[in-house]
Amino acid sequence: QVQFVESGGGLVQPGGSVKLSCISSGFQFQHHGLSWYRRAPGKDRELISSITYNGGSTAYADSVKGRFTISKDNAKTAVYLQMDNLQPADTAMYYCNADRVVRSEATLDGIPFSSWGQGTQVTVTS
Repeated sequence: QVQFVESGGGLVQPGGSVKLSCISSGFQFQHHGLSWYRRAPGKDRELISSITYNGGSTAYADSVKGRFTISKDNAKTAVYLQMDNLQPADTAMYYCNADRVVRSEATLDGIPFSSWGQGTQVTVTS
């Protein structure tokens, strides 16, 4: 059974930083790229960052490029999202998932598994 457990969110002031973590299980982690998604209030879920199975390629949505950094640790079946210079527009529930398609280049068009974790809330406010 594919599972994702996100953690690390919280309340942060504008300009602050947060590092999200996601532990995965139920699939061959080292063979799949991983992605972070977010769903802001009143908006659809969007894929904001992805990393290939070997960590050799990453991709970021324009809204987070230069501020967020994705990484993965195959030994821990974990994917991380370092979020810097956070802004109120980053307020959202954050989720991770894996890309069902094995790719050599990271993409923002990944196809996630149908299972989703509970997510972790990030709220940016002064």
